[in-house]
Amino acid sequence: MNQLEQLKQYTTVVADTGDFQAIQQYTPRDATTNPSLILKAVQKDEYKPLLEKAVRDNLDASTGEVIDHLLVAFGKQILRVIPGRVSTEIDAALSFNTAGSVAKGRELIKLYEKNGIERERILIKMASTWEGIRAAEILEKEGIHTNMTLLFSLPQAIACAEAGAQLISPFVGRIYDWYKKSTGIDYAGAEDPGVQSVKRIYNYYRKFGYQTEVMGASFRNTGQILELAGCDLLTISPDLLQQLADSEAPVERKLSSDSGKNATIGKISMDEATFRFMVNEDAMATEKTAEGIRAFVADTGKLKQIISGMR
Repeated sequence: MNQLEQLKQYTTVVADTGDFQAIQQYTPRDATTNPSLILKAVQKDEYKPLLEKAVRDNLDASTGEVIDHLLVAFGKQILRVIPGRVSTEIDAALSFNTAGSVAKGRELIKLYEKNGIERERILIKMASTWEGIRAAEILEKEGIHTNMTLLFSLPQAIACAEAGAQLISPFVGRIYDWYKKSTGIDYAGAEDPGVQSVKRIYNYYRKFGYQTEVMGASFRNTGQILELAGCDLLTISPDLLQQLADSEAPVERKLSSDSGKNATIGKISMDEATFRFMVNEDAMATEKTAEGIRAFVADTGKLKQIISGMR
């Protein structure tokens, strides 16, 4: 078996792309998108008809509403080629707006359901800010499942689990980027700070019995992926999926349901003051969360400009 096939024995493989034509060859169970991936996809000739249709069918709608229809159009196409769930991200400009995030999550689910897709197949992606986590808590109680993204630290992960989020997406590669820039060290294998962060979160969840799924995300190389073999899910870009498919080197399971038994960390109760202080104390988590929100807002802005130019 190649490495991708071996990895699938231990971990649910998820495709991290808006390119649904590229998804099919890797047969992932789920798929994830974000504003940057959708922006990249609509600039390809094969996906322009989806964008044109979203604009044409919603001439009287706001640009933001057109984007919602576009996101759902991509999600619908992706769900035709995977058996599981697709993650659809709300506007990152709502990252500090609980009520706005809840309203947007409901709107997206309503659009999916109008298109004949049940809510169980959708994960609403939101930033792991305190406000985003509170929105997730409300949506989960309504049967709208959430994927908490832009997550860089254990306190964010604990707050998400205590809120009952369905899934979290700790960003391995962006953590690695920060530490590499900060220290000048090109980390590899088990020494990678991004890998260590996900292992810490995974073991904490196992030790204290949280049901929230852990999905490692934002990988820079296959070494990071293989160090997390056994994690609940891993969302992987098409180029790295191809690298795994091209190798037949052995894959060793690194994480399992027993992994948390020997974790030495004590349980942390995560109220708002504790959350804000602990995240603030973590310069990497603070900087990368803010940077990620800004980048997604910027890419959504570029998408809005493209749409405005078509109307």
